[in-house]
Amino acid sequence: MLMLNLAIASDTLSPGQSIRDGERLVSSGQSFELGFFSPENSKNRYLGIWYKFSPEKVVWIANRNNPLTDSNGALTFSDEGNLVVLNRSKSIIWSSNSSMVLRNPVAQLLDSSNLVVSENTCSQSGECSWQSFDYPSDTQLAGMRMGWNPKSAGMRLGWSPKTGSEWRLTSWKSKDDPSTGDYTYGINVNGLPQYEMIKRDSTKTFRTGTWNGLRFMGIPAIETTLFNASFVYNETDVYYEFESSRDDIITTLTLNQSGLMQRLLRNKKNSRWDVMTSLPSDPCDNYGQCGDNSVCKSNKDPRCQCLQGFVPKSQEEWQLFNSTSGCIGKAQLNCSQEPGFLKISMLNLPDLIDFRVNKNMSLEECKVECLKQCSCTAYTNSDVREGGSGCLMWFGDLIDLREFEQDNYVQNIYIKLSASELDSIQSPVNKKILVTVASVISGLLIAGVALSIMWKSRIKRRGLQRQKEDIDLPLYDFSTIAVATGHFSQTNMIGAGGFGSVYKGNLSMGQEIAVKRLSKGSRQGLEEFMNEVLLIAKLQHRNLVGLLGCCIEGEERMLIYEYMPNKSLDYFIFDDDRSFLLAWKSRFDIVLGIARGLLYLHQDSKLRVIHRDLKTSNILLDADLNPKISDFGLARIFGGNEREARTKRIVGTYGYMSPEYAFDGKFSVKSDVFSLGVILLEIVSSKRNRGFCHSDHQHNLLGHSWLLWSAGRSLELLHESLCDSFIAFQVERCIHVGLLCVQKFPGDRPTMSSVVFMLANEEAILPQPKHPGFFMERLPSSTEASLIREELYTRNMVTVTMPEGR
Repeated sequence: MLMLNLAIASDTLSPGQSIRDGERLVSSGQSFELGFFSPENSKNRYLGIWYKFSPEKVVWIANRNNPLTDSNGALTFSDEGNLVVLNRSKSIIWSSNSSMVLRNPVAQLLDSSNLVVSENTCSQSGECSWQSFDYPSDTQLAGMRMGWNPKSAGMRLGWSPKTGSEWRLTSWKSKDDPSTGDYTYGINVNGLPQYEMIKRDSTKTFRTGTWNGLRFMGIPAIETTLFNASFVYNETDVYYEFESSRDDIITTLTLNQSGLMQRLLRNKKNSRWDVMTSLPSDPCDNYGQCGDNSVCKSNKDPRCQCLQGFVPKSQEEWQLFNSTSGCIGKAQLNCSQEPGFLKISMLNLPDLIDFRVNKNMSLEECKVECLKQCSCTAYTNSDVREGGSGCLMWFGDLIDLREFEQDNYVQNIYIKLSASELDSIQSPVNKKILVTVASVISGLLIAGVALSIMWKSRIKRRGLQRQKEDIDLPLYDFSTIAVATGHFSQTNMIGAGGFGSVYKGNLSMGQEIAVKRLSKGSRQGLEEFMNEVLLIAKLQHRNLVGLLGCCIEGEERMLIYEYMPNKSLDYFIFDDDRSFLLAWKSRFDIVLGIARGLLYLHQDSKLRVIHRDLKTSNILLDADLNPKISDFGLARIFGGNEREARTKRIVGTYGYMSPEYAFDGKFSVKSDVFSLGVILLEIVSSKRNRGFCHSDHQHNLLGHSWLLWSAGRSLELLHESLCDSFIAFQVERCIHVGLLCVQKFPGDRPTMSSVVFMLANEEAILPQPKHPGFFMERLPSSTEASLIREELYTRNMVTVTMPEGR
């Protein structure tokens, strides 16, 4: 750190005085200095505070995001009594911006390192209008608080009237740049306090457990005589602070530029800062390390293990030590059949995402309330003192669980499981079999009666002739949908296809919907309609379009979907102007989303589903550009041992159909993989596979991509709209994976689990692709550019396509 070796005798600054570059204030106990400095390898100048005996340890910076570019800066008072930093031209580049106007302000550097501004000087009974402790940089020192200011305006030394704000540490950008970095660390008081480390892009990287009345769960208790720590949590105050116990030892908490929260220790007689503790300290400290409903165990192998009663969402990924997909329940919870709870100890409690706190309930009342709420997945006491009190309930998946060593403050958590699964864990085998058989028989009888009643009721109400299955979806009246769509007005039509039209609508409660209305004259559409209803109702994934319900009334057949404001993928990538709106990061995120959605269909859902019509127009984009696979009218369900099927009815879309499907009617999961490969190459190039033309050859997009990749020029496939945003490694990987997916023979193509792994892991080694399917020359004389042999024998029966938003 660069500074000049001058100082003024006092620890105070009064009106009319200034601290210029090279001059310094020194605290009365000779512990801290204030002045201008430059970080290592930087010429910028900053006003900061540092240890007098350790100048390299800067603990506070005023103008961290607005540096001086020369040594002509000065610290002084403005006419309003604010501390200000002036540059060469006397312009203000930083101000304390206190709301209190002082007639005779005085700034004082205390021996705690706190810089305070008050009328005359601060004393124990005095009043401070501003203090540096309210604006921490990357370091917390003894006497400094981390947390939230009280709502009251009461003031004391070290406590200012700055209310309703938060004390958080923020890392430097780098060791040479003290501007706001990528990480912040502080206390989240949403529901119950817990420490969190968050990146600038809002990604959570670390958190402690919640405050349970005695301590923050999930972090080791530190037994030391070097400092005394305290945490205050009441109706007005939420903060953590510590005080030193020994004069010869100094300790600080510092958030470094790499996202490590470290407690540093130094003996005043030595010149070295030692790291006492550091968080995150092991892989299990990383937020969400093992995905949903899974526990990270540092001393176990494998490190990630599903909670009892849960199984990996993707067994293949877990076998490759990729557990980020998490776990799902072995048995689906049925709230009509009384579920139970499994008690688990020695866990850091799940993150507070979807939760509820009631401090007046007992643990037994909490259990009863959780049973009433079907979506409640776990509960515990919110406070463990005096035997426990309060109720903390979680709803949905349990996120960021980790195991830690048992200590004096073990807190139990109660996980809701189905009665059958709980019995299989806790009961003897014979009893388990007896109860299971009885439950199944009773369930079948009850379900049979219920289905019979529902069957007759719906036939009577809807006039629908059904043969085997009932529809497990909300049924809307025709009049409700007609009103929502303006009686199917042309102005609300947002798409049309072979089976009917699609309309935008608004339900009475304000929800936007997309209505797919089957054409009355379409004889072939009824089968596809029923297929889509029965299939999507059983599928739930963030990358699949949500089916809200259906309408079956007389001859009317309608599907009601969630509305997608950003339309479909092809709306962006195949338009020269709109293509520039979709930067590479968004495209890569879309690629990963499509791949994960397809992995769910092929492997992770209860049904193995082959989509059979995967294409860019069937990839819808929500308000945040998250991709949703849509249009399951042609989808097929495969049985447990079924690997391939054959059909005489070739349906789908030219350009996306695999060769074995187009030629012989054979389809499998590898048919969808081929379609995904085409989409990958289209996303990179913003060119359609079908109809692609090039002046140097007669190949389609697949052939063109193969030629560029073989010649080591794959980046030439990149569309010009991505030149300012692309990441070369990711683009090359997408092209490589795309070519692996479109190989001619199904056996050569990767599975979706391999595709997701290859896309998401930079270290993954990719095999060499073989010739793509449909790698054929076009007839030069054909204006339609039909493919020789291959496309001449395929039929194109296109499903409904929505060119506008849904």
